[in-house]
Amino acid sequence: MSSLAGKQGPRYRHMADDGAPYETIAVEKLTPIIGAEISGVDIGALVEGDTRSNRQMDEIHRALAENLVIFFRDQHITPQQHLAFGRKFGELHVHPAAPHEDDDPALMKIYADKNSPRANGEGWHSDVSCDLEPPMGSILYIRQCPPRGGDTLFANMYAAYEALSDRMKAYLDGLTALHDGEPIYRGLYANYGVADRPSYPHAEHPVVRTHPVTGRKALYVNRGFTRHINGIPRDESDAMLAYLYQHAENPLFQCRFRWTENAIAFWDNRCTQHRAMWDYWPHTRSGTRVTVKGERPV
Repeated sequence: MSSLAGKQGPRYRHMADDGAPYETIAVEKLTPIIGAEISGVDIGALVEGDTRSNRQMDEIHRALAENLVIFFRDQHITPQQHLAFGRKFGELHVHPAAPHEDDDPALMKIYADKNSPRANGEGWHSDVSCDLEPPMGSILYIRQCPPRGGDTLFANMYAAYEALSDRMKAYLDGLTALHDGEPIYRGLYANYGVADRPSYPHAEHPVVRTHPVTGRKALYVNRGFTRHINGIPRDESDAMLAYLYQHAENPLFQCRFRWTENAIAFWDNRCTQHRAMWDYWPHTRSGTRVTVKGERPV
């Protein structure tokens, strides 16, 4: 039985607020808890400033806030348009370790084939949470995908927090944790010919952060970058993190996106985690990612 189920009904009861209807886009939810496919948008035309661009941008902002991760299919955009779309949401973040395409370091390369030793994002994580100011959001454009497989899973960290008991919420209140990129990034991109840097980012962040736009609280620890909770014994930290990871990865909080060529996923790193499935060997999956700068978590 799920740890969130019982004889008194589900411990987490999600109340979706659909709000006012959208005027310039169509929004089809993947689940009641997270994820939506967006149609009626041509991102290339949007960044070039078509007549509906301002209103559509407002509604895309709203759709992201309401659904945490949004998806666009059949988008044919250039690298410059990909970067321009990211800049609609803020300054762009440069990955501290990953290779990039073309001449712009903000255009991160995503690639795996039969000769790759690894693929991007195979474990649950929030992008570059080791930065002092981790990214607000990530925009992934997949140009080539395998015939089957290569899905990405996304999880709602508002829901993960809200499903905790009141006693657990009280325990976590005010705690911080160390997020460290050193064990992850050193040597990670050697197959691309990327030399290691002298050091990689690390930072302390709240275990529970408050989203700067929605004001909602979200669980903010992940298997990829979080090393320990500060101020408590290490064995207690290890046990607590093991519980929080398992809790956060409950399928109840998740959606799963099946990629098609020329699709885009845009997720909010402040309130989600994600995991890419590398189940498509020996096929190729490739694209680019643009990441938007964020703020220091509080």
